[in-house]
Amino acid sequence: MSNPTILTCAVTGGDDVASKFPQVPVTPRQIADAIIEAANAGAAIAHVHVRNPETGKPSLELGYYTEVVELVRASTVDVILNLTTGPGARFIPSIEKDNTVGEGSNLRTPAERVQHIVALKPEICSLDMGSLNFGKGALINVPAQIEVIAAGIREAGVLPELEIFEPGHLALALKMIKDGTVRADSIFQFALGIPWGAPATPEMVSYFKTAVPHDAVWAAFGVGRAEFPMVAQSFLLGGHVRVGLEDNLYIEKGVQATSNGQLVEKAINIVRVLGGEIATPAQAREILGLTKQ
Repeated sequence: MSNPTILTCAVTGGDDVASKFPQVPVTPRQIADAIIEAANAGAAIAHVHVRNPETGKPSLELGYYTEVVELVRASTVDVILNLTTGPGARFIPSIEKDNTVGEGSNLRTPAERVQHIVALKPEICSLDMGSLNFGKGALINVPAQIEVIAAGIREAGVLPELEIFEPGHLALALKMIKDGTVRADSIFQFALGIPWGAPATPEMVSYFKTAVPHDAVWAAFGVGRAEFPMVAQSFLLGGHVRVGLEDNLYIEKGVQATSNGQLVEKAINIVRVLGGEIATPAQAREILGLTKQ
């Protein structure tokens, strides 16, 4: 725990919740403002999805990503942008027909899922390292898809953050690092507490920590009520942390968070009470081996 702790804020996410929770940012301007607010509250990294401004539903539209990135880069705030490549993987099968995609699926080609990374070249982007049962369907990320997305990330010169939802994903990530498909200096991000994925428990964090290379940079986060316990657990085991309205909509039991900044401030308080300090964007870049763009 000699290095300061990097705090990521995932400001909006890709679940269809915006119609129920008005504090979730939807338009590119709202998302950019949420990133700036989280950075001012102390987050070094902002993890970014975009949404259709008219419907609030998740989107892959390059124009929305471009507007968010340009607004943040034009601001006075210093923050590391981490754009997602996760959308476009949702598969809901038809129950009645063979080999048929059901309503609610949004499967896209891997080239489309990485196009905004190639175009906008953020400092970091996420890379989902496997498939997972999710809701009424599954998130589909088979090795052939991951390879195409990873190639686009390499082409853009972007540092991957490998999203690990269960131990099999980590096994594939380590294999792809060994064969050169994925950069060896990638960040490992352990997503815990998602139904049918790895549980948000101290034992799970400890397992993942011991399974990655000893010099790897890693972080863990929990969803829902596990968000803040996992801030403490990840910090205590030497990892970095993440909060945000993508993962959790409540500041405490029964009380909705009003903003991403509120979640960031609580996470910072937890880390400081436990004896740590939060990394500035400059310190985060040094830890991650990034050069400010």
